[in-house]
Amino acid sequence: MKSVMSITPADDAAICRIIQCVGAEFGAVGEGFGPSDAEVQCMSCHYRPENNSRYFVARLNGEIVGGAGIAPLGNICELKKLFLLPGARGHGLGRQLAEACLAFATERGFTACYLDTLGNMTAAIRLYEQLGFQHLEAPLVASEHGGCDVWMLKQLNHREHAC
Repeated sequence: MKSVMSITPADDAAICRIIQCVGAEFGAVGEGFGPSDAEVQCMSCHYRPENNSRYFVARLNGEIVGGAGIAPLGNICELKKLFLLPGARGHGLGRQLAEACLAFATERGFTACYLDTLGNMTAAIRLYEQLGFQHLEAPLVASEHGGCDVWMLKQLNHREHAC
């Protein structure tokens, strides 16, 4: 059984370990990479609707196996820290996490979503392309992860609200 839901304080330690472990698997270690950000120690403290951000965790058979977040980046938003343990890949959880983040971003009125990642995260890049992200030639100025070598942007469609 798999599920995706908003992070709670009880999930912080598990998602911190996952982000750091998966980051290390792909060489995202040290300054300039998301797993080294201070927020990783307490994701539920940093990703909150009142901050116009949200972090989702994925569970497989009751265990936290990954997560992804959305947060403001200037006047657009950024898809952040989408990481899944190896055994959780291939179950559609990455797509569910990304779609939950993008739905939140659209609800909040963001017009575009940025992400940065590593070229060796090929499955993630394929997912982002399938979701409509377009490759950029360089990172956005506001980006804080200088160690990444792939940058992407997706325009967000806003639904008209019925009266």
